Parts: sequence; structure tokens; C-alpha cells
Amino acid sequence: MSSLQTERLKSLDVFRGMTVAFMILVNTPGSWSHLFSPLAHADWHGYTPTDLVFPFFLVAVGLSMSFSFKKYSTQPAKEFYIKVFKRTILIFLIGMGMRAFPFTNVDWEGFRILGVLQRIALAYFFASIIIRNITSIRSLLISSGIILFGYWALLLLFSTGNDPYGLETNAVLRFDLWLLGGSHLWQGKGIPFDPEGFLSTLPSVASVIAGYLFGKLIQTKKQIDLVAALFLIGNLLVISGYAWDLVFPINKSLWTSSFVLVTSGLGAVLMAFLIYIIDIKNKDKWIEPFLVFGKNTLFIYVLSILWVKTYFQFQIGDQNTYSWLYSNVFQHIGSDKFGSFLFALAHVAGCWIVGYFMDKKKIYIKI
Repeated sequence: MSSLQTERLKSLDVFRGMTVAFMILVNTPGSWSHLFSPLAHADWHGYTPTDLVFPFFLVAVGLSMSFSFKKYSTQPAKEFYIKVFKRTILIFLIGMGMRAFPFTNVDWEGFRILGVLQRIALAYFFASIIIRNITSIRSLLISSGIILFGYWALLLLFSTGNDPYGLETNAVLRFDLWLLGGSHLWQGKGIPFDPEGFLSTLPSVASVIAGYLFGKLIQTKKQIDLVAALFLIGNLLVISGYAWDLVFPINKSLWTSSFVLVTSGLGAVLMAFLIYIIDIKNKDKWIEPFLVFGKNTLFIYVLSILWVKTYFQFQIGDQNTYSWLYSNVFQHIGSDKFGSFLFALAHVAGCWIVGYFMDKKKIYIKI
């Protein structure tokens, strides 16, 4: 591997690391009732910085695929599909296992089947199949366009009311209710509706393909030309997404096509910035914490969830450990919101310490 590719893999690790660090930060506030607005999801249409985290993660999956799939290109199709299928099943099952942890008194009748890792698994699977069989960049762009416009058509054709993008009238809800039943969907919006639903996973495949295409660009362009290309493409995608927003609202819960364009474009702009700072300007003294997260991304994310769920298994007085730590430690340090933020930041730091020692021991867990 050339030194240039090594540097760009470093930029990719930083991109991944920033994504998972922020994902942990927004997933573990001391109290969900006390959040700074940028750390909360948009209620429905629109987006906040927090809503960028998951699509950036999927873009990072595609970026990684652009490097890792090179060694699979000469393998027989059967071997490739077996590897992809095994990885998909494993990530999906890890996601379900995280939901069931600590595996006592699991309410299987009301068990939520879908989730973040489940969507990553499915988006990875379908993107892998498409990329294996459609090799030209032009054809991949056409495929992504078909996915995004096809998804828009599905929402228009199969809604149950006058507003195809409403919470209770969208086709995503209709499909997931038919496929899984309301008891197996997320209940966080007051009705059974899953923001990681099966139908809305379709456009997330385009998020992965976008990352893959950015990765191919990263491997072929040189330095300043690459930065300019990523910056230009990113801005064109953002502008296109905002134009589409006029008729197909940007919405993370529905993972609308306009949301895919805007978030993929912002991901490209961030990647351009990282390559410019790290590769061209050689200003990389600040990246070490993010490299730690980026080298064991999936493991650290899973650890962050299981760590938090463990808090709820132990009581201190009449409170579980999670609530006790927030109310008796972090809430006393600052205001309700600042204490909630510090709680999340401490959790990020704890996960980083684990990742740091893994890195020092050269322990890298890949699937």
C-alpha cells in the first residue's frame, strides 16, 4: 500500500472515529429531558447535527468498502457472497443481542427487531450486491438514482392519507406494520413507528454507495484535486438535496431521498476538510483521540450501548446507577443540560480509554 493510501486510510479512521464518538455522545445524555438542541434529533422534518451522525456512519461503511473490496474483486462470486452474507447476519444478530442484553426477562412479544446495527447490516448487504454486479461509476450513479426516485414513488403511491410524509400516514409505517406488527416497532413517537424500518432502509443503501464512490475518488485523485472534487461534489449534493426538499422533505426518520443527498454531501465536504488538514497541511497532532475510535469502531459502539445498559442492572438506593450518577454527580457540576452533557462526555471518555488500551495492545476487532 502506498504512503498516500496509508495517509488517506488515516483520514478515513478519523472520519469514522469522529462519527462514532459523536454517536456515543448523543446516545448517552444524563437525561433525555435535558439536552442542548444540537444534541437532539429533529422532531420530524428537518435535521440537526445529531441527525448527521448515522448517515455519516453509513458513508463511512461505503468508504471502507471501497478499500476492502479491492482484495475481493478476484475472488469467485460464491466466496464473496458467503463473506457478505455472514457479515450481514453477524452484524444484524449483534444488533438484536444488544437489544436483548442482559438476556433476562426479555419481552419477546414486544421485542423491537430493528435498530442501528440492523440497518447497517442490511444497507451493507444490498450495497455489496449492487457494487459487486455493477462496477462502473456511471452505472452505480444510475442505480442510486433509481433507488432514491423509486423510494419517493413508493411513499407517494402507498401513503394512507393526504400527507405522504406524515407520521401516521407514510408508507414506511404502513409497510412495517404489515411486515412486523406494531409490537415489534419503536414506540418513541407515541405510536408504533420505526426510524430504522425495513422500507426506509432502501434509500440508506444509496448512502453506502455514496461513501463507496467517494472512496474510489479518494484512491484515484491526488491531494488538492481530490479536495476540490470532494468539496464540489459535496456542495452539489447538498444543493440538490435542498432543492428536492421543496417537494420531498428532508427527514431522518423516513430517511428521505433529499436527506440522503444532503447528508452524503456534507459527509463529502467533511472528508475533503480532513484530507486537506491531515494530508496536505500535515496538521495531525489533534487526530489521535479520533484514531482510537476509528480503529475499533464497531466494537466501541457496541461497548458503549452494553455499558449503559449495565448501569440499569444495579440499584443505588431507589435509583438505578445511570440515574444516580446523573442526579448525584453530574447534575451538581452544572445546570441540568450541562450536567447531562458532561455525563455523556464522561461516557465517551470511558469508551476512549478502553479503545486506547486496545490500540496500544494492537487489538483490532473486525467482522
